[in-house]
Amino acid sequence: MSTRLSVLKTYKLFINGKFPRAESGRTLVAAEPGTGRHLANYGQASRKDAREAVVAARQAAKSWGGITAYLRGQIIYRLAEMLESREASLTQEIVDSTGASVAAARAEVMASVDRLVYYAGWTDKLSQVLGTVNPVASPHFNFTLPEPTGVVGIVAPERPCLLGAVTMLAAVLAGGNTVILLASSKFPLPALTLAEVIATSDVPAGVVNILSGPQAEMVKSLADHMDVNAMADGSADPTIRKDLQLGIAKNLKRLAAWDVDWADNASAQSPYLIAKTLEMKTAWHPMGV
Repeated sequence: MSTRLSVLKTYKLFINGKFPRAESGRTLVAAEPGTGRHLANYGQASRKDAREAVVAARQAAKSWGGITAYLRGQIIYRLAEMLESREASLTQEIVDSTGASVAAARAEVMASVDRLVYYAGWTDKLSQVLGTVNPVASPHFNFTLPEPTGVVGIVAPERPCLLGAVTMLAAVLAGGNTVILLASSKFPLPALTLAEVIATSDVPAGVVNILSGPQAEMVKSLADHMDVNAMADGSADPTIRKDLQLGIAKNLKRLAAWDVDWADNASAQSPYLIAKTLEMKTAWHPMGV
């Protein structure tokens, strides 16, 4: 009786709603911690892949930022539903990728679902909390309101590889921004599976783009890019933070540091985390006579 070989999955990049192979053709191997068992191959994104992701995010920025806040919240909530439907497979993927226990992995998946629901609920409440009517010494109404920054690059934390990425993604999307997310360098597979969840949800193509590979190589491509409006860094890596600071100094884009406890709701759930990648617009309106 012949032995059947398993068909191992090849994980690809996620750009503009599609799953292209890395432009360079390079792949990396994901191995099980401890045993070294081969889990899968995944694409190593290049500078050109980053540029393609930025183009896709820019094309989607106007429509995503322009839809009603209520509809944006509904779309993010639907993403939470779709993520929960993949709970079993994502749990096993975190176990295999990181060596976590089944209980810890399942807790991370369910916390990720809850995190999406939390931020979905904030989309149509941001203006009330972050906006204001300003007193001015002239016959005008003066309003300050939050608006999307535009295209945001996210550097996800190494661990928790799913919950950290989902937390940052949910907050940035809730504000109406589009995203290029750099998955965890050490444990990228759960974030790449998240891309499959996004592709089958109601999130429009180009709103979320996910790249895999060494973050240290890719952050420079995004930080230097003139069409990326802000960077959000959750890596807690001093070298990456320095490279981001050097990159954004060239074009004066915003750098939002995410130094939070990802598993602690009090730390990782706040409308002020959404505000990290929002711009505050002030408008003047004359009072009627």
